[in-house]
Amino acid sequence: MFEYLPPLNDHNLPYPDTMHPIVVHFVIAMVLFAFLCDLVGYLTRNPRLYEVSWWNMFFATISVFIAIIFGQIEAGLAEPYEVVESTLNLHTLIGWSLSGIIAGITGWRYVLRSRNPKQLPIPYLGMSVLLTSVVFFQIYLGDKLVWIYGLHTVQVVEAVREGVL
Repeated sequence: MFEYLPPLNDHNLPYPDTMHPIVVHFVIAMVLFAFLCDLVGYLTRNPRLYEVSWWNMFFATISVFIAIIFGQIEAGLAEPYEVVESTLNLHTLIGWSLSGIIAGITGWRYVLRSRNPKQLPIPYLGMSVLLTSVVFFQIYLGDKLVWIYGLHTVQVVEAVREGVL
């Protein structure tokens, strides 16, 4: 059965480079931009920015699940060494949690938009601040996995294959 799968390259992936960071950067940008649009729209009383925010959250909700699929594939192929496992597990747990949180906030936003597209309640903005904080922590964990632990870098993949790590 495994002979039908593509061979793994020097990044230990069946495709040229990691896809998870590419997709997840869209999610990060859309969530943060949605929050910025909501905040500026609230402060300037410009409801047109709420529409921009809504569509960013809508597409972020779709994109976060694509990011998770690639993240799960790449985490499974990473062969994490002992020091990395706790950070990778926490990053995975928060990633799955964020998918639910983003979907829930987007659903809430849909209801608010349906009732009155020209107003945004303070509790929603508060939840957006919390979401933004969790996104920043997730960014920190992802950066740690790549820049400190070197997952899917050629040197770390070679060290794992040679049994050094």
